[in-house]
Amino acid sequence: MARVSQEHLDARRRQILQGAARCFARDGFHGTSMQDVLKEVGLSAGAVYRYFTGKDDLIAAIAGEAIGGVRAAFEEAARTTPPPAPDRLIGRVTGALFSGGPFGLAPQAFAGLVVQVWSEALRNERLDSTLGEAYGALRAAWVQLVDAYRANGMFPADLPADSVARTLIATAQGFIVQLALFGDIKPEVLEEGLRGLMSMDVQRAS
Repeated sequence: MARVSQEHLDARRRQILQGAARCFARDGFHGTSMQDVLKEVGLSAGAVYRYFTGKDDLIAAIAGEAIGGVRAAFEEAARTTPPPAPDRLIGRVTGALFSGGPFGLAPQAFAGLVVQVWSEALRNERLDSTLGEAYGALRAAWVQLVDAYRANGMFPADLPADSVARTLIATAQGFIVQLALFGDIKPEVLEEGLRGLMSMDVQRAS
């Protein structure tokens, strides 16, 4: 019997994740059964359970992959000298994330899936732990970026790095919620809004 290549295994796993994501985005986590996923991907139960133990396992994998993609984008930006300004960075990351959806979903559908993940984490300890770890890593990536901004003279030395990290993460989360609920916002809007806030004359405003 011929050995199955790693490339084939990875492609099959991707097929299952994309099919599950379509089901979850369309019918919700609690409205989707494993039978629905099997029908969507056109595979047998044995083929799917080779990769995932059940629905919770699929949800955790989707959540981890989505958050991991954002974290990787921020970490890559931190290695750029000088790093892109926060408005450009947020616009770039959200634009890449929603330019077709990591799981082949339309932007609004993927945003809705992310909001479902957040909601599910309130009752699912495993997912709460997964998101907690991912959020901590994302904050660490942003702190690294703030350090890079300081090193390039773009931020004052006394600005709390963690405060900046939390604020910009909250900005991205708000973008995702607006996109999920209304579907009428684009990454360019977020970038322009941040640029406007960053150019505000604080001394005159106070």
